[in-house]
Amino acid sequence: MAAFAAMTANWKQWSVTSTDPTRRQVMQLTLSVVAVASLPLAVRAQPSPNDWRGRLIAAARAQIGVTRSYDPAYTAIAFPNGDVPREKGVCTDVVVRAYRDAFGVDLQALVNADMRARFSDYPKAWGLKRPDPNIDHRRVLNLSTYFARHNAKIAGAAFKPTDVAPGDLVTMTLPGNLPHIGVASDRSGADGRLMMIHNIGAGAEESDVLAIYALTGRYAFAPSLRDRS
Repeated sequence: MAAFAAMTANWKQWSVTSTDPTRRQVMQLTLSVVAVASLPLAVRAQPSPNDWRGRLIAAARAQIGVTRSYDPAYTAIAFPNGDVPREKGVCTDVVVRAYRDAFGVDLQALVNADMRARFSDYPKAWGLKRPDPNIDHRRVLNLSTYFARHNAKIAGAAFKPTDVAPGDLVTMTLPGNLPHIGVASDRSGADGRLMMIHNIGAGAEESDVLAIYALTGRYAFAPSLRDRS
């Protein structure tokens, strides 16, 4: 650091005493670049593609351009690892597909097993009397309950958009009291907030919505070997 300070002082002196205007401009520009390079790194580090958050984000982002529509229709699907055609889906499908593609983790099977074990802990908003593997994992409130029951909940509604970290799962409420979920991106919008990778009505997309809707939950669900199908 002492050598760096001495070098900087010398450059400053040369830029002031030089009589060549072009040389002075080059020296001053170089000082500006050095100053920027010496600034501390951003506090919020970006995830590596090799860590689970980076892999989750990559798997979610890969759905953009593949899933092109939003279709909430009830559909009978296979079990386990069942899915509707990838060109359509809902917000939860982005999360479910990302975990399957990145880690081989099947949230359909995990949620179903947990609901069979503790059905009373899950919401009763749909009047169901038993688990339904066709739809349970495709409902935001069920995913939120599963993540909370498995110690993945970081915060309820008491957090700010700036608290969100890349790879977090974030739930929010859309107009009409509709629950929504997405994967926090490692890319920021124009205002510096992280964008979300989600399906909010027109297929998978990456957009800046964290400050638009009411935030209801933040989760970090790290995959484990026992969860893999």
